[in-house]
Amino acid sequence: MLTTIVQKNTYQDSVALMVLSRTLSDLDGVTKVSVMMGTPANKEILGATGFGSPEVDAAAATDLIIGIDADDPQSFREVVEQANALLAHQASAGASSGLARVHSLARARAKLPDANLAVVSIPGEYASAQAHELLESGLNVLLFSDNVSLEDEVMLKTRAGELGLLLMGPDCGTSAFAGVPLAFGNLCAAGSVGVVGASGTGTQEVMVQVDRLGAGISHAIGLGGRDLSEAVGGRTAVQALAALDADPRTEVIVLVSKPPAPSVRARVEQAAQQLSTPVVTVFLDGHDETGREGNLTQARTLSEAARRAVELAGTATFSRPDGGIVGLYTGGTLADEAAMILREELQLTADPGEPPAGTVLAAGPHRIVDLGDDVYTRGRPHPMIDPASRAEAIARALAEPSTAVLLLDLVLGHGSSADPAGAIAGPIREGLARAEAAGRQVRVVASICGTERDEQKLSAQAEVLREAGVRVLPDNAAAARHAAALARRIGTAAPSRSSDVPKAIAGLLGGPRTINVGLASFAEDLAGIGAPVVQWSWSPPAGGDAQLARLVDRLLMS
Repeated sequence: MLTTIVQKNTYQDSVALMVLSRTLSDLDGVTKVSVMMGTPANKEILGATGFGSPEVDAAAATDLIIGIDADDPQSFREVVEQANALLAHQASAGASSGLARVHSLARARAKLPDANLAVVSIPGEYASAQAHELLESGLNVLLFSDNVSLEDEVMLKTRAGELGLLLMGPDCGTSAFAGVPLAFGNLCAAGSVGVVGASGTGTQEVMVQVDRLGAGISHAIGLGGRDLSEAVGGRTAVQALAALDADPRTEVIVLVSKPPAPSVRARVEQAAQQLSTPVVTVFLDGHDETGREGNLTQARTLSEAARRAVELAGTATFSRPDGGIVGLYTGGTLADEAAMILREELQLTADPGEPPAGTVLAAGPHRIVDLGDDVYTRGRPHPMIDPASRAEAIARALAEPSTAVLLLDLVLGHGSSADPAGAIAGPIREGLARAEAAGRQVRVVASICGTERDEQKLSAQAEVLREAGVRVLPDNAAAARHAAALARRIGTAAPSRSSDVPKAIAGLLGGPRTINVGLASFAEDLAGIGAPVVQWSWSPPAGGDAQLARLVDRLLMS
C-alpha cells in the first residue's frame, strides 16, 4: 500500500526529516517511509523511489510530503499517527528549550543587535541567496549547507572579502572562536594554537590532538573543502591566516587541507611565509616532504602537525639579543637525544677540542650536560635519587647572563626521588625572578618520563613545574625542538602584530554572537554552553522558487 500525504505550509528542517524517515521506516508493517519538503530536487527523489503523484507534483517547497509504503491500512494509519506525534514532539521540545526563536532576519538582529556571525544550514538551493543577504547585513557567515555551486562560492567569497567579512564554506563542518565550537565541534582547552582548515574532520583531529598534548586552541577557522581549489583560489584561507596572525591569543597556526591545487598551495604558502606567526602545514597529499623552511613547518599527518604546533607555541614572542641553551639532564640517553636534535635543528658544529667530562654537547653558547655521568656522581648520589646537586646547577645556570633557555628532564618511578619537581621548583622560580629583575628573558623547558601510576604521579609533577614557570612538553624530543625554536629567535626582535584586520572579523575573534539559520540543534548546543545565540526558524520564501532566488542573488552580487 503506497500512499503520499501533502501537508501544506509545514516547513521542517531537512536533517530532522531524515531522522524521522528512518524512525518511521523501522515500524512494523512498513516497507519504507520518506518524509521530505516539496522542493523540486526532493520531488524528483520521491518520484524515482515510487512516491510520485499529482499531489506531490503540485506541492510547494514549504509543503511537507510524507510517502508511505505500508503492508495494510492499519499499518498506514499507525505511521501517520506516529509521524504527527513525532512532529508535534519536535515542535514542543523546541518551544520549551528556552532558545530565543524568531521568524525573520530583522527580528533576529533586534534580539541580538551585536550579532557578528550567522551559521547557515538550510537546503543548498536556497543557501547562496540567504548567505548573500546575511553578508550584506554585516555578518560573517559559516555556510554549513552543501550543494552550493562553485560559481556561487566564488561570488560569495569575493563579496565577503570586499565587505571585510569571512565566508566559511560552503560545506564547512566546523569552526571555533574563543573557545566556542560551531556546527560539528569539540570543547578544547583554551590556548595559543590557531587552526585554518579546508577539512572539517581534519580540523577537529588537530584540535583534539593539541588538547591531548596539554596545549590549547585559540580559534579554528573552517574554509570549506573547495577553498584551496584552482577556482576559489584560497580566498578565505588567506583571510584566515591574516586574521590569526593579528590575533594576540594565537602563537602558532596550523593550516590543514585536502590536496590543494598546486598554484593555490604556492599562493597560500607565500602568504604564510610573510606572517609574524609560525605556520605548520599539513596537506594530506601523500608526499613525504617534512621539515622547516622559513616560517613554514611541513607535517605529513594530522597528529604530527599537532605535535609540531605544540612545540612551536610560545616561541614567536621570545626575543633576546644573545645567549644559548643549557641542558641539565639526569638521564644520559635523554641528554644524547636532546643533543642530537639541537645539532640538527640549529645546524650546530661542535667546539674544537675535547668537551668537559659529562658534557654531551658543547657548541658555542649551547651545551648539554649529563649530570648522571660518573664525574658528577663520585661520592654523592645520582641526581635521580637526590635532586639537590641538580637544584644547585639550575640556580647557577639561571644566574649566568648567557643562559637564554634552560632544558631539563624529570624521571619518575621506583628508585627516583619522591618529589623531583618539588626539589627544583624553588631554584627555578627564584632564578627566573632574578633574571626578570635584571631585564633578561629566560625560558625553562622540560619533559617528564613517568606515568600516572608512578608514586610521584605524572600530572602532579607537571603541575608543580608549570606553577614554577616551566613549559612542560609531552616528551624529550618535543622539549628539545621547542628549545631549538626558542634559540632560533635569539638575536631577532619580537614580531609586531598586524592591526590591519577588518573590524567585523576582529570582533568575531573576540567571541561569536550567533544567528543560527537552519538546524536548531546547532543553536541548542551553543545555548547549552552559554554562548549568545538566536534561532531563526527559517523557511523558504513564498512560492519556494529556488531558481529565481539564485538569479536575484547573482544579479545583486554582479
